[in-house]
Amino acid sequence: MADTFSSLIEAFKNVGVSKAYGAPVQLGGEEVIPVALVSFGFGGGGEAGQDGASGGGGGGMVLPLGVYRNAGGQVAFRPNTVVALMCLVPVISAVGAAVRKAILAAKK
Repeated sequence: MADTFSSLIEAFKNVGVSKAYGAPVQLGGEEVIPVALVSFGFGGGGEAGQDGASGGGGGGMVLPLGVYRNAGGQVAFRPNTVVALMCLVPVISAVGAAVRKAILAAKK
């Protein structure tokens, strides 16, 4: 188990900014750099006990947030509107529920 853990540490040493920002790409005369929200986690088990059970697992998520574009020396961020709207849905739902409860409380 210790060998597996140390190999995971070595594999993910340089994870971070290099995974959130992609390599620059030339597209239509512009240089674009993709930007993403990257999240991952791992868990592990221990020595087998009386139940004989041990284990581990992991998972991750990548959301493409948008791109930085460089056209003629002007750098601008262009968001991915689909992901932005998808991330706003829970926020809008929570605000709507809070406003509804506030209105109901004010009526009483």
